[in-house]
Amino acid sequence: MMEIKPIVLIGRHVRLEPLSEAHIPGLTEIGIGQNFWRFMLYGDMHTEADMRNWVQDIINRGQRGTDLPFAVIHLASGRVAGATRYLNILPQDRGLEVGGTWYGAEFQRSAVNTECKYLLLTHAFETLSAIRLQLKTDSRNERSQRAIERIGAKWEGVLRNHMILPDGHIRHSVFYSILNSEWLEVKRNLQIMLEKYSL
Repeated sequence: MMEIKPIVLIGRHVRLEPLSEAHIPGLTEIGIGQNFWRFMLYGDMHTEADMRNWVQDIINRGQRGTDLPFAVIHLASGRVAGATRYLNILPQDRGLEVGGTWYGAEFQRSAVNTECKYLLLTHAFETLSAIRLQLKTDSRNERSQRAIERIGAKWEGVLRNHMILPDGHIRHSVFYSILNSEWLEVKRNLQIMLEKYSL
């Protein structure tokens, strides 16, 4: 059975640290008014109060043991780059999901997301001994789907009418997974992708 507990994960480009209220100003600076919120379950973020409510909700999920949330710190600048987390944690089945991930515009299409995935997946498979890791995204979010497919996750299907978003949109969710038997190949893919940022 997996033992999920707060941890700091450090790479060459980012540090993942337990999400706290101290991260609210940094998250507000990069997260307010971003268009990716329309694909997510939380509604638009217009003010620091919106971001505070979001952080408190995610921290509460962590306290219930269903999620393990992280703030993403960009090492070169020392700034908050975004947030990500483990969710839908199933310790007895040795399964979990990586999701709830978002970054400020200047940190997108950089090494940040690739290294976050590398750190989270390495910890899941090599420390927690997960046998299944899943990822999901809004069917409209083709950019997210391509990013998930690039690392080698396997397409599983679409859950139709899966969620009703705050704006009333009925979301279909596209599901992907990585099994422990596939991890070494995915790890190599991520390492190759990260090497491009080191050139």
